[in-house]
Amino acid sequence: MAQFGKPPALPTPVFWIVLLSAAIWVYLLLFRGGFWRCAERLGNPPAPANWPAVTAIVPARDEADVIEEALSSLLEQNYAGDFSVFLVDDHSRDGTADLARKTAAQSPQGGRLSVLQAPALPEGWTGKLWALEQGLRRIDGRSSYVWFSDADISQPPDALTRLVAKAENERRDLVSLMVALRCEGFWERLLIPPFIYFFQKLYPFAWVNDPNRRTAAAAGGCVLIRQEALIRIGGLAALSDALIDDCSLAAKVKEDRQANSGGIWLGLAERARSIRPYAGLGSIWTMVARTAYTQLANSPAVLLGTLIGMVLTYLAPPLALLSYPWHLNTEAAVLGGLVWTAMTVSLLPVLRLYGQSPWLAALLPLAAALYSAMTVDSARRHWQGAGGNWKGRIQARNQNSG
Repeated sequence: MAQFGKPPALPTPVFWIVLLSAAIWVYLLLFRGGFWRCAERLGNPPAPANWPAVTAIVPARDEADVIEEALSSLLEQNYAGDFSVFLVDDHSRDGTADLARKTAAQSPQGGRLSVLQAPALPEGWTGKLWALEQGLRRIDGRSSYVWFSDADISQPPDALTRLVAKAENERRDLVSLMVALRCEGFWERLLIPPFIYFFQKLYPFAWVNDPNRRTAAAAGGCVLIRQEALIRIGGLAALSDALIDDCSLAAKVKEDRQANSGGIWLGLAERARSIRPYAGLGSIWTMVARTAYTQLANSPAVLLGTLIGMVLTYLAPPLALLSYPWHLNTEAAVLGGLVWTAMTVSLLPVLRLYGQSPWLAALLPLAAALYSAMTVDSARRHWQGAGGNWKGRIQARNQNSG
């Protein structure tokens, strides 16, 4: 009597989960604007025929530890056109304004600086936008561009020249750079490159820079915007309560783009850098938890979907491989290993940009798990009325919840 072998085993649930994760990664790597390539760089655009006048506005709240270096980098810009700087002191308690005046007094270009004091924060505004608004109200009609530069950013001497050249050559209404964040201690090395990676995944820069796509984003530490575009959207009052003010600004500018405009542009900086230190996991956690739930429209349903997506995308593949002794599904383990390898390789361009060791790429699932926990904590803070806490100010109180 003929002997028949056992029927092939049906795929187990762990296999289907990893297969779904693999499908997600096929989409991310091939059809998500090539976000992981880190290809968008400012470069050295050709000089325009004329250099328009520019005013930089620096909002500052308790920035005594970084303001001298940041402000010096602005005053020493080698820009060929008319250039002035407004530092708006947002009720600092550490002598930030005095240090700014001292820095200007010691600089050959100190005459470029004006130090302003922000009035009391009114209902319906976040602190940063209210400070920026004070600078805008002092700008005369000569300035064609406004440069928003954070008080913890050190700019290279040719930063403004390159930003304006980019805007003028391509008729961009807004040009923004994701400045290099500090990446020195263990937690910074583990979490900062994935932070840039996740931001690019959420807002693929190639899509942001395409005038025909709706995707819009900016990096608030370095934003150059045309005065006429800012006026056209109703100024900063149009987004006065936005915690994620940079992306809100970019969305409004792109939505109101004129026919002859090149829209907005966002890229990665190589020399412009943040000088704010992140002292361990706690400071990074606070930075992310401040606005992560706002990014999800303060929606429990979106939060749940995001967490499920993070587990499927980043945790399922390595867990399928590492838990092989328990589930004994060879196909799931092999596929999990392949997907884990693919996600590891996709992080390498960001690590190269930040000068970090390639082995950190294999820890992307760990970074994803930590960022998921930060997002949950962000939701907890929001539900407890402490969302958007920044230097003693609960900014979410002035914001309408979604």
